[in-house]
Amino acid sequence: MPGMRESQLLRLSALKREVTSWLQHWMDLSEYILPRRGRFFTTDRNKGDVRNKKIIDNTGTLAARALASGMMSGVTSPARPWFRLTLPDPDMADDPGVKVWLDDVQRLLLKIFASSNLYNGLHSLYDELGTFGTSCMLLLEDYEDVVRAHLLPIGSYYLGTDDRGEVDTVYREFQMQVGQVVSQFTLAKCSPEIQALYASGDQDSWIDVIHCIERNKNQKRNKQSADGMPWLSCYFEKGSGNEQYLSVKGFHEKPFMAPRWAVTGNDIYGRSPGMDALGDVKQLQDEQKHKATAIAKKVSPPMVGPGSLAKSPSNTLPGGVTYVDALQGQQGFTPAYQVNLNINELSQDIQEVQHRISRAFYEDLFLMLANSDRRQITAREVEERHEEKLLMLGPVLERLQDELLDPLIDRVFAMALRADILPEVPPQLEGIEMRVEYISIMAQAQKMIGTASVERLAGFAGNLAAANEEVLDKINFDELIDAYSDMLGTPGKLVRDEDAVQAIRDGRAQQAQMAQQAEMMGQGAQAAKVMSETDTSRDDTLLNQVMGGAF
Repeated sequence: MPGMRESQLLRLSALKREVTSWLQHWMDLSEYILPRRGRFFTTDRNKGDVRNKKIIDNTGTLAARALASGMMSGVTSPARPWFRLTLPDPDMADDPGVKVWLDDVQRLLLKIFASSNLYNGLHSLYDELGTFGTSCMLLLEDYEDVVRAHLLPIGSYYLGTDDRGEVDTVYREFQMQVGQVVSQFTLAKCSPEIQALYASGDQDSWIDVIHCIERNKNQKRNKQSADGMPWLSCYFEKGSGNEQYLSVKGFHEKPFMAPRWAVTGNDIYGRSPGMDALGDVKQLQDEQKHKATAIAKKVSPPMVGPGSLAKSPSNTLPGGVTYVDALQGQQGFTPAYQVNLNINELSQDIQEVQHRISRAFYEDLFLMLANSDRRQITAREVEERHEEKLLMLGPVLERLQDELLDPLIDRVFAMALRADILPEVPPQLEGIEMRVEYISIMAQAQKMIGTASVERLAGFAGNLAAANEEVLDKINFDELIDAYSDMLGTPGKLVRDEDAVQAIRDGRAQQAQMAQQAEMMGQGAQAAKVMSETDTSRDDTLLNQVMGGAF
């Protein structure tokens, strides 16, 4: 496909020009916050040199770590369910068989996530997302774990967007060893240069490779090969005379997720908390350097002495001795100047800068969510103490759902469907599109702000009912329970559907009616017994007398 390859090389050049203005900013963020992140040159791989030379105070690094851990535990925690499947039609979603199937599929997807390396990839993704504002992860099918995640370091890839502003293109340049290229793509697909290296026993030389993932604009829907897929993935050697591709594959779904923290206008790449904190992080390094210099000068000040001692043995270390001839009136060493800097004021300013960095990375919010006891904290407390912080992250969570979580779940569900490991689909769900609801700690914390109004209504009605029970007739308790359960993300099996509730109530009413009938029959039998034991002859004689006298 020489024409297609030339087109891809031209687009690669265009995408590289677009990313140029971001590179220096990302390099600064890497140097001052995440030194081991970022691959800004093709040869940036497998280097163990010291990269944190510009970091004296690691507050920024720790804050970025707290953000990544907070996003991991608050949005996609491996320890608890963070999403559930439902249907647009609430009545169909309440069907017992459908509800059980949705719960079973949810558990299966969570099991796939846990058994693969997905959660490791997500943690690294959040690490780069919070610092650089953009991250990218490939999600490929795997014969052992169903799914395999591959995080692409910032600077090693180039993104493109469609007319809707969605990322639909990933190009990247990277290096592979000769043995890796042959193992992944077969020797026959490699250029004569690689074949010669491999034949000579050289498997460790590095080869420049270009990888392109984009929409298949020439999709042929009636074909089962890569040409018939909506997404294409192409590998080829950079700069070689080999015109054939190392690999051309197709995907049914978008095989990558490229979330951005926040986007301005038509920008392709996102901005981040790390960018907001970079100035404070740099200031912090300078202040810590000045603080260390001041302490060093107070502990070991610069000294002056007479010129006669220039060639004499001298020792200014603790416990050292320098001999001076006092008879000649010569003076020994003295401090060149007095250092009287108030370290406390500088330390206080350093603490203020550290606090600003922590706030920029939302460290206080994530630590709050981690330390809060969800069994004791009330929705009212969430609303009063944390509403502002949660609202600040609201747009970020919405973007994460659109650019990361939704395509992630869709992709893994489709993989599981093709692998034929899903439970049998109920007939009523054929052709019905499912809907994903997020029930992570962050999602629930935001929803719990809404539960406060439900709790206040229920509490207010309860207080009024103490004076007048008829006020409870105004409350639809069934709908109240359903709404509250939905806000909390309660598993569907814990709340009965309307038919089951009605059946229970009908049974209870029937039992009450049968008990009432039994009680009435018992009373009738008792009355009959009393009548049978009563002597009615005197009453009849008297009655006859009265009746006879009357007539």
